[in-house]
Amino acid sequence: MSFAITTVDSMSADQSTATHESEEQASYVTSGQEFVRDTQYIETRITRDGRDGYPVEPDRYRLVAARACPWANRTLIVRRLLGLEDAISLGLCGPTHDKNSWTFDLDPGGVDPVLKIPRLKDAYEKRFPGYPKGITVPAIVDVPSGEVVTNDFKQITVDFEVEWVDYHRDGAPDLYPEHLRDEIETVSKGVYTEVNNGVYRCGFAGSQEAYDKAYERLFTKLDDLTERLSSQRYLVGDTITEADVRLFTTLARFDPVYHGHFKCNRSKLAEMPVLWAYARDLFQTPGFGDTIDFTQIKQHYYIVHRDINPTGIVPDGPDLRNWLTPHHREELGGRPFGDGTPPPPPQPSEVVPEQDWVPLS
Repeated sequence: MSFAITTVDSMSADQSTATHESEEQASYVTSGQEFVRDTQYIETRITRDGRDGYPVEPDRYRLVAARACPWANRTLIVRRLLGLEDAISLGLCGPTHDKNSWTFDLDPGGVDPVLKIPRLKDAYEKRFPGYPKGITVPAIVDVPSGEVVTNDFKQITVDFEVEWVDYHRDGAPDLYPEHLRDEIETVSKGVYTEVNNGVYRCGFAGSQEAYDKAYERLFTKLDDLTERLSSQRYLVGDTITEADVRLFTTLARFDPVYHGHFKCNRSKLAEMPVLWAYARDLFQTPGFGDTIDFTQIKQHYYIVHRDINPTGIVPDGPDLRNWLTPHHREELGGRPFGDGTPPPPPQPSEVVPEQDWVPLS
């Protein structure tokens, strides 16, 4: 068995700010060193055969996520695309947290209505008393026992795609086609090391040398991805796959937080034409952009990471209306959902508030 990542990634509006500003915040930068992410997660899986003791079963598990966190955002997208909302319930933490845990600031009384706990840490401790790692999202909790099952974000989405097929909606896309899995994983490995985690290596660099190396690696990979996507609509094959989900969540946060807060400032995403069009194409695809809460994203990074933003001031910009401009990526062909169909609109309880999304005027 493995445990979780040492840093917790993500405050709600004023209520969440008030909850945590007096509590100890985590430290993300080690002076003189490069940022190294602990990648040991709880490896327990929920599978059709239940070999780890947790069989696929509708209404048994609760996905705990936060719209602010890019790793959790992946699970929100895949759950939407596959239509698993009725099979796996959703608990949403607020966009900020203290050193110890994500909290359910968005719920009445600050308590998750299903799990009946105020802090995600309670579910971790229920299964692993004295849990030694960080309390991370996404996490899946076994509702009957109240115990965390897994926080392995990479495996969670793959298992949604492969193990939960009996509960996919009619018309659900194949996000992890068997004949493309090797290529998806090869492409995704580079996206993870150089981009998904690369922005964190820039932002949490403890020395100029570490930052310079991280910055170069990040933009070298973004240039490589630009070349790849200049002639094909999606990363692998001619439909949306798991690889696109993994890249999108970083691109969606690039201009609002990574460009300034993490000093990833060679250019904005909006100044990289191919990647910008690719990101807008996905954003405007049902299941992607409708999971994005830009307000919570900015609150998380600028409030939680006090060692690189001591004032906790959240910037008002950038102007986000450009996310809805035409992208023309359809000219490259491709079929977003393959032989499937777009997902229906989000359930009313899961709609991102209009004021936290893209201004419509």
